Formats: sequence, C-alpha cells, structure tokens
Amino acid sequence: MQLSFLATALGTAAFALAVSHTFLAGRCMARAKCGGPHHGVWHLLGEVEAVFGFWAGVFLVLLAVFSGPSGAVDYIESISFTEPAFVFAIMLAASAKPVVSISSRVIFALAARIPLPRGQAVCLTALTVGPLMGSFITEPAAMTVTALILYLAYFRHPLPDPLKYALLGTLFVNVSIGGVLTHFAAPPVIMCAPAWGWGTGHMLANFGWKAALAVVANAVLVTLLFARRLRTVEIQFSAAKGEEIPGWITAVHMLVLVLLVALLHHPTAFMAVLVLFLGFMAAYAEHQTELMLRPALLVGVFLAGLVILGPPQRWWVQALIERMDTSALYFGSALLTAITDNAALTYLGTLVPNISDPSKHALLAGAVTGGGLTVIANAPNPAGYSILKSGFKGGAISPMWLFVGALVPTCVAAAAFLILP
Repeated sequence: MQLSFLATALGTAAFALAVSHTFLAGRCMARAKCGGPHHGVWHLLGEVEAVFGFWAGVFLVLLAVFSGPSGAVDYIESISFTEPAFVFAIMLAASAKPVVSISSRVIFALAARIPLPRGQAVCLTALTVGPLMGSFITEPAAMTVTALILYLAYFRHPLPDPLKYALLGTLFVNVSIGGVLTHFAAPPVIMCAPAWGWGTGHMLANFGWKAALAVVANAVLVTLLFARRLRTVEIQFSAAKGEEIPGWITAVHMLVLVLLVALLHHPTAFMAVLVLFLGFMAAYAEHQTELMLRPALLVGVFLAGLVILGPPQRWWVQALIERMDTSALYFGSALLTAITDNAALTYLGTLVPNISDPSKHALLAGAVTGGGLTVIANAPNPAGYSILKSGFKGGAISPMWLFVGALVPTCVAAAAFLILP
C-alpha cells in the first residue's frame, strides 16, 4: 500500500500522540473520578485499551477532511483487520469457564507435584505452563487464561505492588517469547514465517528451545525473589472447581479454540464459529461465567487502532531496519517493539528486499524479546492488562513500573537468544 505524504504525516503524528497518551492514561482516569459533566470523556481517555482506537479515529477524520471522504474510505478498506477480530474472538472463547477451569486444573495438578508451598508452586507453574501453551492455543488465548488464573490466585489479594508488577512483567515477557515454538500461534511469527518459508521445525530449532529455557528461568526467578511473600498467599480456588461442568461441554469449548486457530486466515469463517459458539454458551448458561465482552471489545479496538496507524510508520521503521547490522538489529527491534506492536515490526521486515537470514532471525528474536516492556509491544498484552488492572490501586497500571517489572525477564530472554547457540 503506497501512502501519500499527507497520510504518512498525519499517521505518524497520531501514532506519536497515541504513544504519549498511554503514559497519561492514569491521570485521565483520575480526572474522570472527580466527576463533572465531561467525566465520561475523561474515563474514555483513561482507558489504555481505547487510546490507539481514539487516535486512529482522529487520524481518519483528519484524513477525510484534508483528502476527502473517499481518501479515508480507501485507506480503511486497504487495511486487514483479521488480527484484531481474531484476538477478540479467541479472548472470548479462552475466557469461558470450562476453558479456564480445565487450564487451572492442569496447572494445579502440576503444581501439586512440586515440593513447594502452594502459593509458590502455582506461581511457578502458571508462569511456565501458561505462556508455553501460547505456542499451541495461540498467545492471546494463553494470555487470557494465564491472566485469569493469576488474578484469581494473586491479584485480588492485597499484595505489595513490587510483587504484582514483577508477576505482570514476567507474564508479558513469557507470553511474548513462549509462542515461538511453532509458526502459527504468535502474532509476530504469523506476520513473517510464511513470507520467509519458516515452519514449526525451523521455529523450534532456532527459537523455541531457547525461549522455553528463558520462560522457565523467568518463572523460577520471580518465584525465588518473592518466595517469602508468595508462601503466605492462600489460593482460594481448587483443582476440583469445575467438576460440575459436563465433559462434553468442555470438549465443545476446546473444539471451538481449535477451529478459531485453524481458521485464523479466514475471518468470515472464524467469526461464524464465534457466533455459533455464543449461541451455545447462551443455551448452557448454567455452565458459564459472565461473558468478557467489554474487555475483549476494548482489546479489539486497541489492536484495530494499531493496525490503522501502523502503515504510516513504515517510512522510519523500514529505514532503521535496512541500516542496522545483525547485532544492532536485534537490540533495535527489541527497543522499537516497545513503542510499536512487534507483529507490525516483523511485517515491515518482510518488506525489506534481500534481507539476510541472520537479519531475519535477529529481527524476530528482538521483537519477541521486547514484547513485554509495554502494553502496546505485543498483541496479547492488552488482554492481560484488561484482566489484571483491577488488581492495582485505582484500577490503573503504571507504564513505568510495568517497564521496570519486565526489565529483568527481558534481559533473561535476551541472554537466551544471544548466548545460546
């Protein structure tokens, strides 16, 4: 898609304002709580998930004003919204009670075999098994399920903020790197693997085993670092919860997850599956919890905003990629992904002509390494943000402390990709 200078300039400005806005969302939410005739607007501006959707809307309005309505319509029709729609669908399906129930039972069963206090064992297992599931049920689904388990186990308790931000940062980083064992589950991999001819064998041999070691190391590290506090946490839900759900209903839910993943590149088909699934949930409401419609919609809006504002960033992202050697490209992509979605970054990498194999590997490794540093760095992060933010004071997550919480796990991931052969 060839963009005009006007669209590029407006899109770049809107993107910069959106990134800046994410750091001010907490202040907007505090202003909304003061009341007043415009408190609803301030509340909207305080929703981090709505920030990019808001500025994408501003961008489209300005594009329509300066280039005519047809220019804005042509632009929006040139965009593929498959990823936002898929994440919306998979988040709804993965947050259903039978899926969370069976996932939590698996994690508790594994945790019970670890000779540690329950609070430590569940933390270690959830932050290891949950993110690695992302290579098979997709990262958005793994993020949703693991975040729900962590919320029920830890975030609804009055735990100190350093522990919560450490758990959050480790979750984001581990999910970002935990989806690279296969070629079909992580958004940044989906964007580049088909173009570069990479299959699951290639991913596992070059990325997967390193990522798995880093995931385990990060989970062990945060468990050891906060061992004393985790030991005192009382886990208030058990592996037995969910036994009242008939097995065939759980099987239907798991089948829907499989179908959604299989139909990833066929948005009409997977949305049809979602509609049928919603009808199924309504028919057997006694085995369901409240549908996570609002968080899923907010995450969808967030990703749609990123998709809309992504193409105008090609001029500077692609120029940086072309000018970097392998080492610089790895660290550059890790830093760039903190301010632009890593799937968009790897997609732009596929547009660089004659990019070498070492550069391809450095680009993807760096993109997934930096995927936990900010809420916008990896597509599934807004899902985890929506689920866990109520566990923080004022219902807001500090971008700065998220960055701090993710810094050590990011360094561990970087060491795995850079040092291991």
